[in-house]
Amino acid sequence: MKIARLGSIGLLALAATTANADTCVPGLPEAHANNAVAASMSDGKAALFSFAGLKAGKTWRDTSRAAYMFKAGDTGWTRLPDLPVEGGRLAATAEAVGGKAYIFGGYSVAEDGSEVSRAENFVFDPASGEYSRIADMPNPVDDAVSFVYDARYIYIVSGWHNEGNVRDVQVYDTTEDRWFNASDYPGSPVFGHAGGIVGNRFVIADGVAVVGESEDGKRQFGTVNEGWMGIIDENDPSTITYRRLPQLPGRGHYRMGGEGDAEGNRVLFVGGTPNAYNYNGIGYNGEPSKPQKHVFAWDFTKDNWVAYEDKPIASMDHRGLVKWHGDWITIGGLVEGRAVTGEVTSVAGKVTVCEQTSGH
Repeated sequence: MKIARLGSIGLLALAATTANADTCVPGLPEAHANNAVAASMSDGKAALFSFAGLKAGKTWRDTSRAAYMFKAGDTGWTRLPDLPVEGGRLAATAEAVGGKAYIFGGYSVAEDGSEVSRAENFVFDPASGEYSRIADMPNPVDDAVSFVYDARYIYIVSGWHNEGNVRDVQVYDTTEDRWFNASDYPGSPVFGHAGGIVGNRFVIADGVAVVGESEDGKRQFGTVNEGWMGIIDENDPSTITYRRLPQLPGRGHYRMGGEGDAEGNRVLFVGGTPNAYNYNGIGYNGEPSKPQKHVFAWDFTKDNWVAYEDKPIASMDHRGLVKWHGDWITIGGLVEGRAVTGEVTSVAGKVTVCEQTSGH
């Protein structure tokens, strides 16, 4: 297929026209990759959240419980209480509903390298500064895609469960603190995919699947090049109608940042890598994974994929993409050389990095 290519104006048209103290965001106090991120409102100000992830050492000892919040106009991130779990969490996902941040799933890594998908989930209330445990995920997954529908339901699509990928679409009802299943994801069951929602339509792209076995019986992992649209029944949030989207050029990507953009009527995808890896950035094929700069979207108005100019910095290992004052940003991740970063990267170039101060 052909993919429409737009210059930066296609992305900047939705960005803020000026950068000032309210639009700048400092880097995290400590570099983190694979951190779950969300954006919300707190005390009438736009707020960003970062939960857990991986610190600079990139070993099992460096899995993190750290949590941070940044409010518009502040000069630094506020350190929040740690996520209340044993050890750290990788590949969790976070969403904001009603001014609170919800954190789901992820996995823990033991000293012997064993990994366990975790069922416990939490809601963090900025007003009280406290976490509350919410209903456990019925089928615990990590490296899944999440999004919010109807300002109430949080969908968790596919992901890895201990020994393999699942097709489950699990839905958490924030009003009733309960889970129910929606129509299964029809694409290749994957982990590390990306996606987002606009209205009742969502798009899922790429990810990593089990693609075979080696001669000694070990599973082989590889990125898949797939795009799917799901349409949620407005009368029944458990019913989803799916449509296979045209295939994108090139290889599929892993751990991109993704999010729905209601104003642009599209779902954006940024960064990632075509070489599947575990948490340290070394590919399952033994080669270091290289981050990408690309920016593309499924445009609902054009009913097609659209490519934009590359973002300034190549990055991967993202657990979300958030909107900040008309621009789109990633928070942390892995950059060139598999380095863990705490920097905030603007996709359209309108959000500046302000200096971090101490005392938070």
